[in-house]
Amino acid sequence: MNTRAGLDWQRVQALAGAERSSYIARNPESARLAGEAAQHLLFGVPMHWMNDWSTPFALTVREASGARFRDADGHEYVDFCLGDTGAMFGHAPQPVAQAIARQSTRGYTAMLPSEDAGPVAAELSRRFGLPCWQFALSASDANRFVLRWLRAATGRSKVLVFNGCYHGTVDDVFVDLVDGVPTQRDSLLGQVHKLTDHTVVVEFNDLPALEAALKQGDIACVLAEPVMTNVGMVLPQEGFWEAAQQLIKQHGALLVIDETHTISSGPGGYARANGMQPDALVVGKPISGGIPCAVYGFTEELARRVEHAKRSAPPGHSGIGTTLSANMFAMAAMRANLEEVMTEAAYQHMFALAAQLANGLREIIARHQLPWCVTQIGARTEFQFTPSAPRNGTEAQAAMDSELEQAIHLYLLNRGLLITPFHNMLLVCPQTRAEDVQQLLAAFEDCVRSSVPVPGSCRF
Repeated sequence: MNTRAGLDWQRVQALAGAERSSYIARNPESARLAGEAAQHLLFGVPMHWMNDWSTPFALTVREASGARFRDADGHEYVDFCLGDTGAMFGHAPQPVAQAIARQSTRGYTAMLPSEDAGPVAAELSRRFGLPCWQFALSASDANRFVLRWLRAATGRSKVLVFNGCYHGTVDDVFVDLVDGVPTQRDSLLGQVHKLTDHTVVVEFNDLPALEAALKQGDIACVLAEPVMTNVGMVLPQEGFWEAAQQLIKQHGALLVIDETHTISSGPGGYARANGMQPDALVVGKPISGGIPCAVYGFTEELARRVEHAKRSAPPGHSGIGTTLSANMFAMAAMRANLEEVMTEAAYQHMFALAAQLANGLREIIARHQLPWCVTQIGARTEFQFTPSAPRNGTEAQAAMDSELEQAIHLYLLNRGLLITPFHNMLLVCPQTRAEDVQQLLAAFEDCVRSSVPVPGSCRF
């Protein structure tokens, strides 16, 4: 018998085939719409990665509200993906919808500050503990702009990232360790410049490697998620960030924390909840309730250095900011989201349900004696195909199994449950209910039960 990740692989393959057939049979309208779209959309979808789900053709969403959405064939789903964090506080939260409706007749963009700008910046400062803020349309842009500012402010050219990191579409971060050698990712299309000239990469949780890189004296900043989240989940080991922050400061570099995913850790993100003191901080996706927007903040000292760099430069375009950055529409949505949706009460509800979900997954995994683990940070939960939590990007990548992931994801989808593609991440939102979690756990166990080796069969 062929086993993989503790499962009978023949049973997994049979399950996957049956689920594909079921999906095709139950979604004729999505199939029709996908066929029409293929006539004019590159790859048949609005963005090519929408083809990377487990489905034979794209599922078309008709409407979404709270923790649920409905597809073109009328099926309702409980959403544990939530736009891969973009809708972390639920689809179309009412305060945000009301703010958008009010703003819809008052203008969208003017290249001038709106009345919401000051209050939004003040609230960001209160939450995250950094006094000075700017805006972008995505976390990718925010990270890109921060790197420009910090290179200008420090006079240093290099950025350090951790192996397996994710910071959106910023070219600089598409460098991995391959057999210990910094290597530009083959997946990055159309890149003609040698990224390894200005990007240094080390393993997460590896303090000696971090110190050795910083000692060279040419690192402008370390750009990091406080918990790695896009290669599965990798938690910092005890004492890692305390020591890492000391090393970064000692060697004259700056620390940029990307909280786009780890905002699931609390109203002020993981860094605030765990006493970290970054020089700069980025939040994207969910900050304005799903409307395209991102923010980045600086300490007072760094803000003064950044201002000096700009004022000392020749006049002209800085390469930082776009015409629609901080537009009135996004600012109105963000203010409502910050003030009325991202509340302490909402987080406490999400934390309780995520803990219920994580504990339930652990019980199922233990009951079926699978060599898997579960990690939770705040509202975010991940199961991984490895007995113990990975310590770095290399270990996390080795635990991933795209075929198995897709089989599980499609099984759940056919039963009205959506989880994040590409890995096994699950989010809960303020509108998620305890019975939704129980529905997911029951379906997950049914999926596992249908794939584990039959008792008495031989293992090779």
